[in-house]
Amino acid sequence: MDRKQRLKVRQAHYLRAFEAFNHWAAYGYRHDQRPPHNPLPDCVADMRCEATTRAGTPCKRKDIYSNGRCKYHGGMSTGAKTPEGKARQLEGYRRWQERRKQATSTG
Repeated sequence: MDRKQRLKVRQAHYLRAFEAFNHWAAYGYRHDQRPPHNPLPDCVADMRCEATTRAGTPCKRKDIYSNGRCKYHGGMSTGAKTPEGKARQLEGYRRWQERRKQATSTG
């Protein structure tokens, strides 16, 4: 089985687990309705990121996202893209700066 097929199996497993969790949440997280733990299938349990590092070697991290990459190689957010998102980000940064300024002036 190639990496692409293994990734699809992994994504399907997580989708089933997510659906089971949502079903449990719909019942108010009742202990008797708790979904059973289903471990990853053996064919995907040892998947690694495998992105090429700056040293030229494959990444060996096992904590990968559904896209098959770790948080260092494609799992994290790239930031705001739209003008509205960038403005919202800038406003949050300004609020943070103001709080920092107040904290240093009082303390």
